[in-house]
Amino acid sequence: MTQPPGRGAGGGSEGAHRALVGLVMAATVRIHRPERGYVPDGSDRGFLGSGFFIAPSWVLTCAHVAMEGEGRHVNVVFKPDPGSAETAVEGTVVAALPESRSGASGAGGWPAPDLALIRLLRPVAHPCVYVTERPAGMFGGGSVLYAGWTDGGSGQLTRFSGRCQVMGTFGDWAEDDEQMRLDGDRMYPGLSGGPVVDLARGEVVGVLKSRSDGATGGTSIGVERLRTLPVPPGAVAAESDDPYQAVFHAHDRYHADRHTSSVGTERTWADVQRELGAGAGLALSPQQRADLLGRLAELPPPLSTRSLLGLLDRLPDTHPSEYHAAPRGWRDGLGALYDAPGGDGALELILRYCMSAISAERPYVLPSTQDAEASLWDWVKRMAEERLSRKFRHELAGLRYNDRHAPGREHARTPAPTLEPARTRSAPFVLLELEPRGWEPDRYDWRIGVDRHAGDVLPVAEDSRGTALDALPARLAGPLAEAFRRCDEPDSRAMLQVVVDRSLMELEVDAWRVPPDGRPLGVLRPVVIRCRDRGRWPADDGTDEREARWNRTVSAAMRAAVVDCEDGMRVPVPVVEELRGLAYETVPVLCRPGDPAHPEAAAGLGRVLDAGFGVALWRRRAAEPVAVCTEFHRSAARSVTEAGTADQLPRKIHRLRQGVHAGRAEMFWSDGVALLYQDPHHPLPGSGDEFLEAP
Repeated sequence: MTQPPGRGAGGGSEGAHRALVGLVMAATVRIHRPERGYVPDGSDRGFLGSGFFIAPSWVLTCAHVAMEGEGRHVNVVFKPDPGSAETAVEGTVVAALPESRSGASGAGGWPAPDLALIRLLRPVAHPCVYVTERPAGMFGGGSVLYAGWTDGGSGQLTRFSGRCQVMGTFGDWAEDDEQMRLDGDRMYPGLSGGPVVDLARGEVVGVLKSRSDGATGGTSIGVERLRTLPVPPGAVAAESDDPYQAVFHAHDRYHADRHTSSVGTERTWADVQRELGAGAGLALSPQQRADLLGRLAELPPPLSTRSLLGLLDRLPDTHPSEYHAAPRGWRDGLGALYDAPGGDGALELILRYCMSAISAERPYVLPSTQDAEASLWDWVKRMAEERLSRKFRHELAGLRYNDRHAPGREHARTPAPTLEPARTRSAPFVLLELEPRGWEPDRYDWRIGVDRHAGDVLPVAEDSRGTALDALPARLAGPLAEAFRRCDEPDSRAMLQVVVDRSLMELEVDAWRVPPDGRPLGVLRPVVIRCRDRGRWPADDGTDEREARWNRTVSAAMRAAVVDCEDGMRVPVPVVEELRGLAYETVPVLCRPGDPAHPEAAAGLGRVLDAGFGVALWRRRAAEPVAVCTEFHRSAARSVTEAGTADQLPRKIHRLRQGVHAGRAEMFWSDGVALLYQDPHHPLPGSGDEFLEAP
């Protein structure tokens, strides 16, 4: 297989190759039939084959592996590094190519392309591979790395890797049955579904499909075949509507976030690719490419393959129609440009493509779309200023400011939004007050009431005998059911407001199952936190300022501000006076408070309360010290913007919790998020008088 001119050095130190193998192996998983209980380390019980993490919460494997599960459900087992324990997570097969083995040749076979995407059903941290955006056949050399899980004849499953030479292809390039022929190393049962990696460029180019009947070699399917996943039949109104776009947007954001993060010192895929001498032809370094793909992934996808092909066709020296797996996403279009002539012309072509992406017609528009366009323009402008002529920079500025798409045009393809039923702001809600008994650790008094009007709370039940924390969900099941029955409407479940002391702000009432065999409370209805002790306020303006902040969040568009994390590093939450200087419509977001051992954890949330904010978001799960939290920042800000006003935010968080429970990977970032909701127009009973007196 020949190497296109000017495409990667094909070199790299032995250390770079070892690092590449480590990155690949860390993201490689084994797939089992779903079985109750823990899958023992190395056990072959229900073992089906291999796979690999292609994006956060997404696994790519062979269809003949994934579809051997039960009802499209499998267990994904992985070990991110040699010293860690194995993790088993249930997943569901979202798509298979093809969906059945009809037409397969030979016993037990599955027709090409024989690919499947598995989505995890709960959030878990894990590494991901880097997948090529190049068209089929554009490899840096003839050698590939393959990896997977096998017992190798020993009876104990273990991770395995090897190297092969690409010997060519067989099958029709215009059909789905084209496969790469590999030879030169022995392949064992169980490796099917594992990644095939271009060693010269350090990127996954295929999925191992089969092993040869002979002693060595086998076949693999090019990852570009995922472009043939079915296109959604209706209008696409969100990234998650199209699994292809959801997976690769998440993939590109993952690698961009890790490249730009200042947390941790481990080699990223971009670092290893740089050491290998790889890149996007001669135009972009691996780091620049990762940054660009991350910015493109913030945009809504192209309107259609047809529109993307038309955009590419209008660029000079491009021939997108020559590739049999037509480009489908922005990353695919970028990869089609890598065989253009080198020099400044190659970079100019990429920048023109970016400008086309900025001004393209959209299938939908998000509140963050304008910011994504501005971010991509900043990247284009910076690259042009560093390397290209003033004349070309002037042309780019004209494209940016004179050839913008017509306002409103992007909405022509999107159906009118379905509006939620109008609701009054005085809708009743349930109050649950938990009060710790200082003389009896881990025991609590509680009261339940229904707030029908501002300050008018009707008691439902109470208990001042002290209930153990782990017994609270079962003990409260009956009283809460009665309170909810008094408030719920057929189309709307009432909000639960949980009143606690500052010491209990981390209590996950939304995760309680009431009754024990039911779904979590936060999945069934909006659950928010209210703090009994709101802190001291200056006597002259404290009360007015607190109410003014709340009034602003319910009358104007809110905006989020992360106050405890910068560039992935924990920073102290600003002092109260500095927080009070933030705009009234600001919603503080705390990224790293979920570590009770850290002295700043409780203090930071306390400062937010003392500063008079009625609305705030924080995640209660302790983040890993080197965790990349860009996705949390991005998604929290988007959710606040999409909610619009404070009265809509509880139901926005409720929908996110429903999504996490349903296994929607695009919502996993919100796992463990809590919402502070201090409405001063609904004062807590007991703030001036005693709380509740049951009759």
